[in-house]
Amino acid sequence: MGLDLTALKFLNSIKKKPLGHVITIGRQNIKVHSSMIKKILKISNEYKYGDFCESLLLKHFGASKVDSLDFSNFEGATHIADLNLPLPEKFHGVYDTVINFGTLQYIFNVPEALKNCSALCKKGGQILHVMPSNNFSDGGFYQFSAELLFSLYSKMNGYIETEVFLHDTTDNNYFYKVNYPQKEQTIDIHSFNPVNILCRTVNNQNSLLNLNVQQYNYLHLWSKFTNKAKYTKSLEKRLSVLEYLKQNHTLNKIINFMNNLLKLVGLKNKNRLNKNNKNFKVIKF
Repeated sequence: MGLDLTALKFLNSIKKKPLGHVITIGRQNIKVHSSMIKKILKISNEYKYGDFCESLLLKHFGASKVDSLDFSNFEGATHIADLNLPLPEKFHGVYDTVINFGTLQYIFNVPEALKNCSALCKKGGQILHVMPSNNFSDGGFYQFSAELLFSLYSKMNGYIETEVFLHDTTDNNYFYKVNYPQKEQTIDIHSFNPVNILCRTVNNQNSLLNLNVQQYNYLHLWSKFTNKAKYTKSLEKRLSVLEYLKQNHTLNKIINFMNNLLKLVGLKNKNRLNKNNKNFKVIKF
């Protein structure tokens, strides 16, 4: 975990207002060479930032104070707490900016950890995430999706200005802003390379601990099928077709055929992480 090139470019691109009083989830190491920091931030003078991000955030991103929270004091975090458990009330609504750059994937109780990020954030404050998405299966307990972030950080749950981006770690020139899904749409993302997911959202309520998180395309589907009998009949029909396909091994044949087809089309696949995917708006950070 730490402030790497992806996180630095992300921070630099969303400087809509000073960070204010900041808390980082885990103390964030700086993982960017000083020459690259100078280039991205357009700094003319040499400046030594140390091993951690505090002085960098204070000097260049409008932070007034930077705290950190971790399970252990092995890196000298300001506060010691287990994010698997609800945070004590003394932490609630304290911070203008909550930064999670590569920590939540290591926490088993992800729903509680996400609630804790919200609890830390004051009304009008922002939450920033950089987390693993595709092809990071050995990088922690979890990989995260755009669907989760859009469903969690919804207006219904009291968030505004939610933006989600994807970044192929082999290409530092482009980020892909994910379009907010419409109705029953799902976001299909295929990638050959490791992909990070980035998110910025703003807390628009005093308390966000009672979150209602349902996948948005199902919310639309459920509201559409208000007639229970009609929905049940439709579901039974679909299940019977699936059962028939399974019994006749047709489903496996279809899956194998589609997998082979995906290999053939390669990067031309419309759901790849590239400029041809209509789910994205390409952003150059």
